[in-house]
Amino acid sequence: MSKPVSDDAKFEDAREAALNLGAVDVDDLQVLSGLAQDAVFPITEMKWQKGARRFALLINRFRWEDAGATRHAPERVQSLLVIGDVLSVSTLGIDRSDADLILSLLSVTFEPGEDGAGHVLLTLAGDGAIRLEVEALDATLKDVTRPYIAPSGKTPQHPD
Repeated sequence: MSKPVSDDAKFEDAREAALNLGAVDVDDLQVLSGLAQDAVFPITEMKWQKGARRFALLINRFRWEDAGATRHAPERVQSLLVIGDVLSVSTLGIDRSDADLILSLLSVTFEPGEDGAGHVLLTLAGDGAIRLEVEALDATLKDVTRPYIAPSGKTPQHPD
């Protein structure tokens, strides 16, 4: 005897898995960039490990992929955005001496060079940018905490 439809599991009862994505080409990076869009992070959560050739940000990203957003308040989650094969890092429009500075990530893009090398550009709100010279495109975005209600209680808005 089959179960009545009312006893079936509902989509709303499902738990969404944490993100753990990699990007090794421009198409992958575009997806990763969209998921990291509007992430905020204190400047103190930005680190370049020169010996390991790795640049990492601990970001508070908006959960754009949240299928349950209509059932609950907007959510954010802490995630690690890691770029590998980094040869050098430069910044523009960022006061790195201001330990209280909060930055907002608008996009992550790749400017190709020769033989797979190039630059990963992290564009920030307020005309700031972080430019990473890379030997090859190698980026990951991994959620490291459970989602939490966005402090603003709102979904970020973008001008059309």
